Amino acid sequence: MAATSLTSARHEAPTTTMTTPTTATAPSRTARRRSYRFQPWNVGRWLVWGAFALLLVLAPLLWSSSFALTMLSQMGIAIIVCLSYNLLLGQGGMLSFGHAVYSGLGAYLAIHTLNQVGAGTLALPVSLVPLVGGLGGGLFALLLGHVSTRKSGTTFAMITLGVGELVWSMSLMLPEFFGGEGGISSNRVVGPPVLGITFGPQIQVYYLIALYCFVCTALMFAFTRTPLGRMLNAVRDNAERVEFIGYSASRIRWIAFTIAGFFAGIGGGLAALNFEIVTAEVVSAHRSGAYLLFVFLGGAIFFFGPILGAILMVIALVLLSELTMAWLLYLGLVFLFMVVYAPGGLASLIMMNLRVAAFGRLRTLWCAWLGLAGTALAALAGLGAMVEMVYHRQLDAALGDQMRFLGTTLDVRSPDAWIGALLLLLTGAGLFELARRQFSREWDETQEAIEKEIKRRESL
Repeated sequence: MAATSLTSARHEAPTTTMTTPTTATAPSRTARRRSYRFQPWNVGRWLVWGAFALLLVLAPLLWSSSFALTMLSQMGIAIIVCLSYNLLLGQGGMLSFGHAVYSGLGAYLAIHTLNQVGAGTLALPVSLVPLVGGLGGGLFALLLGHVSTRKSGTTFAMITLGVGELVWSMSLMLPEFFGGEGGISSNRVVGPPVLGITFGPQIQVYYLIALYCFVCTALMFAFTRTPLGRMLNAVRDNAERVEFIGYSASRIRWIAFTIAGFFAGIGGGLAALNFEIVTAEVVSAHRSGAYLLFVFLGGAIFFFGPILGAILMVIALVLLSELTMAWLLYLGLVFLFMVVYAPGGLASLIMMNLRVAAFGRLRTLWCAWLGLAGTALAALAGLGAMVEMVYHRQLDAALGDQMRFLGTTLDVRSPDAWIGALLLLLTGAGLFELARRQFSREWDETQEAIEKEIKRRESL
């Protein structure tokens, strides 16, 4: 019996081993084929990035003056720093009042490195000096962020404010590194030229900034699509649930803080090359507040919002400040207006109207938009006339009673000018309120129609 059972077992074993692979190979090959299936290309995304690169290349050809090149260079730097700040605020929900610390310290390290290159003690291409600033900003963010990111919310904001004030005070206490009130200057035209590029002309500096701007923007966008970037969004939305599933919310904030400091340092290094001087203003609370203000105005909840905010920041700090002494007042009023009527920033306005346009409903709202814009400009013109007359009487009285505003001569001593400006302000504000109510009704009707269309398409 034993021999019979062993014989039967020997005859049955090959049958079992032959049938098992045949049943398992088919699904495994199918699973293997599915795992290597690539998703189709996102044509829209390629078009957007291509348009962005093309705009960076053609911008100095469209605006070729020296003033325009200076503004374009500053816009490229501001885009990098504002996007790095949005990694904290928009992606991670970390309200920082000291982000200028990392861009500023990166600028200081970059300009010290540039001086070393000029002295011949360091062999480094000028085009790589911004990376030194990035490494410096990332290193300081790694050290200071270990303390800052242990807390969140208001406590985190107060810690960053304290760190920012500490570093700014050190800029006056350590003149050997910070250069005191005069700062540290340098010369970017050092070393032998590479392919004829000396970085002396501003156009060469602009294209270096544009290259860094495109690469850094792409890298930060790629970071938002990584698992770490998604976990950073989860920490922003609900840090307690992130802890429940086994992740450390403070460590995720710390890593994001370090990455943001690295990119901010690159922006600071580019600024050091562009201006060839770094002063204590680059680490001040004023600079940090500017990053916060304009990232919010651009739209922190969208990736391209800080790009719009960076452009607005350069326009305000460079162009608007030259046109009027009351530019900070106008900036504050615009900020209050956006907080009340468009808390999502300019990017949210663009995305909402793109959604309406996608359903073919934008043509029903363009008259309402024109009404809002026209009445708002009228009220702003009246307010601007009154503000400029006040500033003229208080600060420019020695220049006479006549002043120019929007191509019109105003007499600051004449009651007619004040009454006319007040009537224009009140009329514009009243018409704006009427236009806003009409626009609100039409907007609600449009959104209801869009929701019905979405439900109809889902039912099909």
